[in-house]
Amino acid sequence: MRQRIGLLGLGFMTPALIMVVVFFLIPVVMTGFFAFTNMGTATGVSGGEYLLTPKIIKHFEAGDQFDKTTINALSSTSYSVSDAALAKAEKAGLKKKYLQEIGKRLNGKTYAKRRDFIRDLKKLKSRPRNQRALIKSTESFSQSIINKRFETLEGFKIALQNTGVDLQPVQTDRVIEASYTGWVWTTENFTTMFNKPDTWFVAANTVIYVILVLAFNIGFGLFLALTTFYLPSGQSAFFRAVWLLPRISPPVLYVLLWKWLTWDTGFVSTILGWFGMAPYNFMLGSVESAWMVVVLINGFVGASLGMILFSSAIQAIPSSILYASEVDGANRWQQVRYIILPQLRWPILFTTSYTTLSLLTSFEYILLSTEGGPGGSTNVWSLEAYYTALNNYSGNLQYGYGAAMALVLVTIGVTVSLLYLRLFKFDDLVSRPRIES
Repeated sequence: MRQRIGLLGLGFMTPALIMVVVFFLIPVVMTGFFAFTNMGTATGVSGGEYLLTPKIIKHFEAGDQFDKTTINALSSTSYSVSDAALAKAEKAGLKKKYLQEIGKRLNGKTYAKRRDFIRDLKKLKSRPRNQRALIKSTESFSQSIINKRFETLEGFKIALQNTGVDLQPVQTDRVIEASYTGWVWTTENFTTMFNKPDTWFVAANTVIYVILVLAFNIGFGLFLALTTFYLPSGQSAFFRAVWLLPRISPPVLYVLLWKWLTWDTGFVSTILGWFGMAPYNFMLGSVESAWMVVVLINGFVGASLGMILFSSAIQAIPSSILYASEVDGANRWQQVRYIILPQLRWPILFTTSYTTLSLLTSFEYILLSTEGGPGGSTNVWSLEAYYTALNNYSGNLQYGYGAAMALVLVTIGVTVSLLYLRLFKFDDLVSRPRIES
């Protein structure tokens, strides 16, 4: 019988376990996977190619692995007439008679410059008469690997050897590494992250954002729950429904209402204008006003959730305890301090933990209102990760770097949750009542 109950319990838990795996474990594992790569729009998410560009060669000049002669040889273009080059030219569509004459008179020759090669081609009777066509016919004999894509490593190595540049093994490895356009495993994301001054600015913004909004959510949520508790049932139900509106409103519509309220053409500026004050955009006018609006926008949404949880917990307190305290002469403040608040440790723990994790990872209200402005002053960690990985002005999305930033948030979230469990003495909260021990 006990075994059946155990199997039945496991059956009921299976959907929850599946949701934990699908919506938590797999995203965390994938985030960790991407965090240790340099994936981005420049590399793609699959295998890459090999492409040596002038920009890469210019970077070689700053180091000490390549001398000036080697760099010039890598960046130059030579022209060589060989059987392989003639076959390549034939595939490119050059006339057979023209190729036969090139093979007969110029086979085996190498030219350091294109104009020398063209000078000899002009001596051939079957050459193209059009100057542009003549220049284009030299492309098949080019030995340069600059701006040419190679799908395989072997093909790129062969092309390097065919240039005639004498590279040391260390230099060859450096050229291959710099020319690879695909993603590679790396820890550079974290090194870059903690060395950038902007990172610490965004981190400080995040701390300010979480502390201010969390304090507003818990404090105002408690205030709403306590004040509505002592109101008549009809009035309390009405006020709770009103304060629930920010939670159930679509974020886009909710932020639009705040813009209508706080912009220089909005309701507040219109009212102040009646008293001779100039129009002012509270959402983007200054750093202080922007933070005030961000805290209020997020605060009212979070406070509504706290109000619901705290109100339910207060109503679950036996009324006989409150009646007895009134008989003993306790006023409302004493009831709140000595009876209600001690009974709210569990709801406060849950609301604090949930709100902290939500604030660490959410950014939609900031994105819709200030977009992190003015001047990045309200930009937080999760919003910066979003811009980095999914939506930035330059168009070069850095999936790996954004995932690394997200992984830091996951680590901080787990650490803060464990800290809350210790701070609120979670073991005592879930322990058996002493009267049953």
